[in-house]
Amino acid sequence: MRFADCFDPDGRVHGLPTFPWRLAPEGLATRRQLRALGLRPGGQDIAGQILRPRFRRGPLAAFLYRVDRAKPVRPMTPAKASALAKANTARRTCPECRTDAGYVIPASLGMCVPCAYPEAS
Repeated sequence: MRFADCFDPDGRVHGLPTFPWRLAPEGLATRRQLRALGLRPGGQDIAGQILRPRFRRGPLAAFLYRVDRAKPVRPMTPAKASALAKANTARRTCPECRTDAGYVIPASLGMCVPCAYPEAS
């Protein structure tokens, strides 16, 4: 896919208004851009997409939402904060030695580095 194939503002080819990477019109934003503004899509339909062509692979796509219809991000409740803290603590606790490793335990090891490689210590 060429760069020129990514420009379809009427949506005739792709079914959605489509723009090249970094060239979306004002008033449209991706989920990440909305989040940076403290907003969320809030159930609205997709207003368009951005396509970024890649060599020898299919294009990367990002959906666009209207900024004027976006809603504010829901605030973090104490229960959510507590659940998030517990989940992060569980990800940092080594199942072998039961200590806080100080980092997220790699899934490839399944335990902290000192337990995985005891001869290196």
